[in-house]
Amino acid sequence: MKLIVITKPTYFVEEDQILTALFDEGLEILHLRKTDPAPVYAERLLTLIPEKYRKRIVVHGNFYLKDEYKLKGIHLNSHNAVIPNNYNGTITTSCHSLEEVKEKKPHFEYVFLSPVFDSISKEGYHASFTPEQIRTASKNNIIDKHVIALGGINENNILQVKDFGFGGCAILGGLWNQFDSEHDYNYNNLIEQFKKLKHLAD
Repeated sequence: MKLIVITKPTYFVEEDQILTALFDEGLEILHLRKTDPAPVYAERLLTLIPEKYRKRIVVHGNFYLKDEYKLKGIHLNSHNAVIPNNYNGTITTSCHSLEEVKEKKPHFEYVFLSPVFDSISKEGYHASFTPEQIRTASKNNIIDKHVIALGGINENNILQVKDFGFGGCAILGGLWNQFDSEHDYNYNNLIEQFKKLKHLAD
């Protein structure tokens, strides 16, 4: 099962070092998703990540970065919903209902379905699906290897995601809550958490 990491919503000082360490540990795909749309920060971060790892990065905005930095692809969402002209490469998107998955899945490399569990990073953002609904969707081939579970995933429920039949899971709070970017100087706990999650996902 794929293990995808989504960046913290804000930029922080040691971010390039941590992301590079995650790639060193075998991170297959990183989604660069930030609340600040200013491209200068994204460019700076990408410049600091070794070139060999940039082809594993999907951007959620500033789509020109895909070609400029030879990234893996782009991710469409409500803020950035239009595919650039003459675009060539991986395209992924976000879904928030099983109907949406059914409609969009054939047109994308993979789709995120969220929230599968109560969110760790967003307070009050609760699971939208019961386990029964997910199992039925899996039985009906709505959920398959092209659908990535997002929302509230951590070491306690990642095996359940695998059991549900998702093609992968996207981790945000389940990883980044191991590191306080304002006070922590040591990110060993975060790397160990990633290794644990990767082992469970494999």
